[in-house]
Amino acid sequence: MGFYDLTVQAADGREVSLSEYKGKVVLVVNTATGCGFTPHYEPLQAMYEKYREQGFEIIDVPCNQFAGQTPGTDEEIHEFCTLKYNTQFPQMKKADVNGENQISLFKFLKEQKGFEGFGKSPAALAMSVMLKKIDKDYKNNPDIKWNFTKFIVDRDGNVVARFEPTADMKKVEECVASLL
Repeated sequence: MGFYDLTVQAADGREVSLSEYKGKVVLVVNTATGCGFTPHYEPLQAMYEKYREQGFEIIDVPCNQFAGQTPGTDEEIHEFCTLKYNTQFPQMKKADVNGENQISLFKFLKEQKGFEGFGKSPAALAMSVMLKKIDKDYKNNPDIKWNFTKFIVDRDGNVVARFEPTADMKKVEECVASLL
């Protein structure tokens, strides 16, 4: 099974086939409205505006699995994002990205690109300290560690990169631009 064989549920409840994204570069991200990384919406929207005409898409999957930082309904989440960050990219139904109720999209993405570390920034070190308290073995499993983990899928449906929330958004944009 590949990326284009999967579906994801839109915020309005309809099933979206990822085959609709064939030939596009796609960034898939699990998001939250009350997280320290929530300002990532700003550079994500800027990338969407800059590259959409070249075949770039974002799939935003709100998730409440990390410290309950996405408590609202799908409608409330959408309203927050559009009012605060003017987001225009598709927002899917709030979903789990880890565990027994995880959606198939994130199961697939994690199978393709596992966790490779947070890097060396102050935010990366803080994430490492926090996660060691939650899961001493966090480094050795592919689970999503926190909100705003980003996966990049090329025009052929290959998962080519995974960026943890601590990654520099300029690096994320460089990766996207290199695939367009």
